[in-house]
Amino acid sequence: MNNFSNRKYVIGGIFILVVVIFILRLFNLQIVDDTYKQSAENNSQRQVTQYPARGLIYDRNGKLLVYNQAAYDLMVIPRQLSVFDTADFCHLLGIEKFQLIEGISKAKNYSYRKASIFLKQLSSERYAVLQEKLYKFPGFFVQTRTLRKYPFKSAAHALGYLREVTNQEINSDPYYRQGDYIGKSGIERTYEKELRGEKGVNIYWVDVFNRLKGSFRDGKADKQAVSGKNIKTSLNIDLQQYGELLMQNKKGGIVAIDPQTGGILAKISSPGYDPEMFVGRAMNKNYQMMVQNDSLKPLFDRTMLALYPPGSIFKLVNALVALQENVISPATRFECQNGYHAGNFTMRCHSHASPLDLRHGIQQSCNAYFANVFRYILESPKFGSVQNGYVAWRKDVTSFGFGSELGIDLPNEKSGSIPTNEYYQNKYRENWRALNVISLAIGQGELQITPMQMANMVAAIANRGYYYVPHIVKSLGDDESIDKKYLEKHYTSIDSSYFTPVIDGMEMVITGGEGSTGTLAAVQDVRVCGKTGTVQNYDEADHSVFVAFAPRDNPKIAIVVYVENGVWGGRYGAPISGLMIEKYLKGEISENKKWLEKRMIEADLIHQVKPISTGVIE
Repeated sequence: MNNFSNRKYVIGGIFILVVVIFILRLFNLQIVDDTYKQSAENNSQRQVTQYPARGLIYDRNGKLLVYNQAAYDLMVIPRQLSVFDTADFCHLLGIEKFQLIEGISKAKNYSYRKASIFLKQLSSERYAVLQEKLYKFPGFFVQTRTLRKYPFKSAAHALGYLREVTNQEINSDPYYRQGDYIGKSGIERTYEKELRGEKGVNIYWVDVFNRLKGSFRDGKADKQAVSGKNIKTSLNIDLQQYGELLMQNKKGGIVAIDPQTGGILAKISSPGYDPEMFVGRAMNKNYQMMVQNDSLKPLFDRTMLALYPPGSIFKLVNALVALQENVISPATRFECQNGYHAGNFTMRCHSHASPLDLRHGIQQSCNAYFANVFRYILESPKFGSVQNGYVAWRKDVTSFGFGSELGIDLPNEKSGSIPTNEYYQNKYRENWRALNVISLAIGQGELQITPMQMANMVAAIANRGYYYVPHIVKSLGDDESIDKKYLEKHYTSIDSSYFTPVIDGMEMVITGGEGSTGTLAAVQDVRVCGKTGTVQNYDEADHSVFVAFAPRDNPKIAIVVYVENGVWGGRYGAPISGLMIEKYLKGEISENKKWLEKRMIEADLIHQVKPISTGVIE
């Protein structure tokens, strides 16, 4: 009897223990651990990413350069798919059935539970029709995002473009998901994190037909998106558009800088492209078309990626180095007998008065004068050897920002090249002579410089010895902040007192009368200082280059114009520079310059037959 009684208590105890375990388990599942509850809720809810409004981009005067326009992506969650009318679905979207099958298969491969893009960037019209019937297609929903729009359709290389993120970018930054867009070039790339903002998320209840039935938990689980910061650039869009007009049907680049701040006023790479070509569903097709255009290379930013010999504009630097090293004075005169002659070597020059002092040497762009100047530097007794003289020369030259990246707030800047002493020791022999590198005297030889560096050089001359790192963003966000490195002065190794005679010569290039090479850059009532350059190009016509700043006192613009196959510096570089300066300082072109403006606009150096180089440079 007692044995049965004990068994009763044991069985009862086991029963109670099982009940307690079940109660504890249920308590854990329902109260402590809500995983199953969330899983159940997830079957009836939809998380919709709220893409922030990307920051707007303005020019220096507040004109809107880039804004946002609503776009619609059709999303799919494979787990929520059920039987639907595929013919009706394909008709609404304007796609074939095989595209539907491929799209769903791709989505399943990505994730069975997560949403992915089925069809990108629906038009507003197609979206409106689809939205009314979307309840018929469980598993599909529309997500709103924004596309960039460009009211001026200009400055494409400076502004940059967006493209869909790659798997590598997704893996390196958890912010991005499949189908997101990221800045790939220009301002869009450099300031991606500031422009993109922060994503938000809205969670909704959905019914069995995938229709929204209201906010999940009254919106308490939602996260608001944070808009990206707006950017004010240093660009003057009117000047930018004008420069693009002048450079149509030409290859080359223009860079205009405010020397008082380093802000880039205009940045033209020609041929360019309409930034709208990188917006919408035709983007990939347009991109491939431009990539494959080997003759024009519209995606190639010639202002920062093209490496050119600077030609005779580099004589300004050689003059300043010679003055700094005390190997000449402004009064030093040299003969020119139609060129520079040394033994069997001849560097030709055009006919002009002789001998010349420094100011007139710049005005006439005399090759013989600057060949002598260059030899005086390298062969100065104070250096002990040509090699030591070259090292000193190179140190002064690189203080202008040549041979290294300037640190511009745009991607893909090239550093260019100022050859080292070691380079020439390997090329020639240990005790090479000045005559081996005499072409550097007139900006030829192994010099490789970008138009951006050329513009920075003339800005440093305009400031009498210092420059600010060129930059394109003037202020960022509401606090109008900017990186402090763009507010610092960078001094060249040239004393400020040596710039006056060089600037005198530059002004004479414009106003000096007979023999002056840059008279077409003159602007009425404005003291313009400039220098022409004709860059030897043996395969086709020589390149035309011109640098200038204005006004002479309190300069407001420093500019370089580099026109490939432009023949002479005075033919295209000088007049385009003068027109750009007049446009910026006066707002319009005077009537007496309309003929010149018309000639520059209509000039076609891409489609016309180009003569080969004459071999004579100034």
